[in-house]
Amino acid sequence: MTERPVLYLVVCAAGPAEHIDDLVDLLIADDWRVCMIVSPTAATWLDRAALQDRTGYLVRVEWRMPGDPEPHPPADVVVAVPVTFNTVTKWALGINDTLALGVLNESLGAGLPILAFPHVKTELAAHPAYAGHVAVLRGAGVVVADGRALNPAAERERWDVVIEAVKAVRPS
Repeated sequence: MTERPVLYLVVCAAGPAEHIDDLVDLLIADDWRVCMIVSPTAATWLDRAALQDRTGYLVRVEWRMPGDPEPHPPADVVVAVPVTFNTVTKWALGINDTLALGVLNESLGAGLPILAFPHVKTELAAHPAYAGHVAVLRGAGVVVADGRALNPAAERERWDVVIEAVKAVRPS
């Protein structure tokens, strides 16, 4: 029997993060080991202890100290959901000022499959730099979903697009 694949779930501070526990449950039901990395602001919105109990892994926000053991097994797939304007912009520029960005930047450099699901206000998506930053990420191999993907009225249904995309990149 092979071990279940590992999915790194990078969560940023946007509305859908308030219901990320529903996505975690769906991923676990789909036989993933889910390791969460959350932005500092998202961390204040989430019940990290409950999510740690659900996943069995530390919900990481901060860098570990040099020499400390890595608390997560290596990822097979990285899913960033929801991804904010700030994160897309900094990620495309290679800025590494949070653990969430560090994981995204390292995963990109490692050639891991990465799926990103932006949740960005219309006004921010219209910013002249945004489309170019999305294009940079797509050019580097990141699958960036349409920004409307996370907006369905039914909360659990919003995750359907994420689950379908994850199934498409699941290692065999």
